[in-house]
Amino acid sequence: MKQILFDFTDAELEKFITDMGQPRFRAKQIRDWINRGAPDFASMKNLPEKLRAELDDKAQTLPVRITKKLESGDGQTTKFLLELMDGEQIECVLMRTSYGNSVCVSSQAGCAMGCKFCASTLLGLKRNLTVNEIFAQILIAQWTLRNSTNEKSIRPNGDANNNDVSHIVIMGTGEPLQNVENVIGFMERANVDMGIGWRRITLSTCGIVPGIRRLIEWGRPINLAISLHAPTDELRSQIMPINNKYKLSEVLAAADEFTNLHNRQLMIEYILLGKHNENGETVIYNATPEYAEKLSELLRGKNCMVNLIPWNAVDERDFASPSGNAVHRFQDVLIKNGIHTRIRRERGTDIGSACGQLRLKHKKEEK
Repeated sequence: MKQILFDFTDAELEKFITDMGQPRFRAKQIRDWINRGAPDFASMKNLPEKLRAELDDKAQTLPVRITKKLESGDGQTTKFLLELMDGEQIECVLMRTSYGNSVCVSSQAGCAMGCKFCASTLLGLKRNLTVNEIFAQILIAQWTLRNSTNEKSIRPNGDANNNDVSHIVIMGTGEPLQNVENVIGFMERANVDMGIGWRRITLSTCGIVPGIRRLIEWGRPINLAISLHAPTDELRSQIMPINNKYKLSEVLAAADEFTNLHNRQLMIEYILLGKHNENGETVIYNATPEYAEKLSELLRGKNCMVNLIPWNAVDERDFASPSGNAVHRFQDVLIKNGIHTRIRRERGTDIGSACGQLRLKHKKEEK
């Protein structure tokens, strides 16, 4: 197996290079390229061609390599399918927005949560990602930003000065709080090494209460998002098995404790689902006005914002996207009840940017 130079300390990298008969200053050159996210040695133009070829035989720059890279038609979303050294695959998404460049990273290879509407969990959980494997996703996105030749790849406000990752969302494949220590290590590294402020980092969880309490103990003012998706324990347990272990009241109590500690607004994520009836017609599942009233009651008085997410279709799941009218009726009820809410803008639907879709498609193509 090839050596991963990103995982080496400076001393280890220097020894690796000098053992190849190269001068020590080459190690610093290589480190500079790796810290910029260079995906291969061919990119390292200030190294001799012979050395680049020799390095390619013996080593790999990052602990992940790009298997597929898809660009949305509007140039604002890039999705990466990445392969780890053991052959497992993960996804990350780069989103160019009006407020900066945001990267959605994965924290696990696969997912054990079993949510009935999600593609990520269909292949099960393979393993947790290391700090370096999570951080490398940011470097891949940063390298893409700084080396993009796509004229459409500018932020929606027309700003072409978009070479840096400014925001991180830990909302890709996996449940971050099942891998909480490595995720904390990743956030600390992103803050120190890339200067990304705590308030520009958002962590999304389906409600692992001990993990939320670990974030409280950690004490950094990141943004917390709860994947709620139902306003009652009965409905939530039907689509999210984790609710059988941590009930809504317990999850929201822990989330309130976290957000009150840092005076942060809690984000509530709510996927709007439809179902097919026996006649093949789409009927509303969790997006009725009645459920909107129940959600309003559950959240009344909380410092929160509800992010409504029309379901992104997954062939293997028995759900459907509700109509636009149903989505807006649901939002109208929340607004009427004083709940701050918005409908998430769909990004990258033409490239399957929802969690787990690209990885699942690639696995099916391999069979």
